Amino acid sequence: MAHCCQHHPPEKHQSAKFKTALWIALLLNLGMFLIEVFGGAHIGSTSLWADALDFLGDSVNYIISIFALGMSLYWRATVALLKGLTMGIFALIVLLKVLWSIFYGMAPEAMTMGAIGFMGLMANLISALVLFAFRDGDANMKSVWLCSRNDAIGNCAIMLAALGVFGTQSIWPDLVVASIMAFLGLTAAWSVTQQSLQERRDSQVIQSRRAD
Repeated sequence: MAHCCQHHPPEKHQSAKFKTALWIALLLNLGMFLIEVFGGAHIGSTSLWADALDFLGDSVNYIISIFALGMSLYWRATVALLKGLTMGIFALIVLLKVLWSIFYGMAPEAMTMGAIGFMGLMANLISALVLFAFRDGDANMKSVWLCSRNDAIGNCAIMLAALGVFGTQSIWPDLVVASIMAFLGLTAAWSVTQQSLQERRDSQVIQSRRAD
């Protein structure tokens, strides 16, 4: 899942259909981000927070793809840098919550946790479906489709964790899945941040050469 958070410079001549598909995926991902953040807080599920990290990263990917068409490399990289920093902070918050939950947490409500995980799976499957036609397009088109497809794996992990919580009445299935997903989110944030900083430097070098 981590590689899906890489951003790619969008093509200037993307089709209207692709933009429509991106808008659908964006709204689905933003909606699920909010549902998992508030739902996870309400029922005490750390893994839902961790999965929300993926939805946040995907949402920014779609925003970049939709709105960054006319931006220079420097500003696209700046947006991606903010994304990487935000993802990193959120991943650290999730890991801190895992540590807190080890000592003070209680098992989340498994049925609600599984239901929200299923909603996330449906959101990713719908996103993958509307983007399916563009899977063989340029790097940007292909990456956003792969992202939705692979993130469905995370939603399946949430549902398995919910099943584990239901069967054991223990918090550990939730915390194990949350830790894995938060770690993947943290590594993705590091990768995006490093790439963004490099692209900002490259764009400044190009601009200075043009000025000369």
